Amino acid sequence: MALYEELKVHGYDAFCTAVGDRKGKDIFAYFSGDTGADGKSWCPDCVKAEPIVRGEMSHLPEGSVFIYCLNPGNDFKKTLKLSGVPTLLRYGTPQKLVEEECFKANLVRMMFTED
Repeated sequence: MALYEELKVHGYDAFCTAVGDRKGKDIFAYFSGDTGADGKSWCPDCVKAEPIVRGEMSHLPEGSVFIYCLNPGNDFKKTLKLSGVPTLLRYGTPQKLVEEECFKANLVRMMFTED
């Protein structure tokens, strides 16, 4: 059994609801381009980063939440200051990995393990 909660949301409103329902928890959010009928993202960097991020999820803190968010549109860009996908962030902190930084397992692990 996982020591963290994982959920997948689509769009800004669903993300806000997920975060609001989990106030007080350590929340990590991974933003990716939407997926097609084949289940793959249109974003080649997202396709490359996802197995790296998933491979480090065993390092997530106990009791934390991992939100996989598809289709990060303009609302995300404004409120969370997303500059591209993929982006991995620790919600409520300045900690953020953007695009190629998500390819580096050591950086992803640091995000999950360091305060």
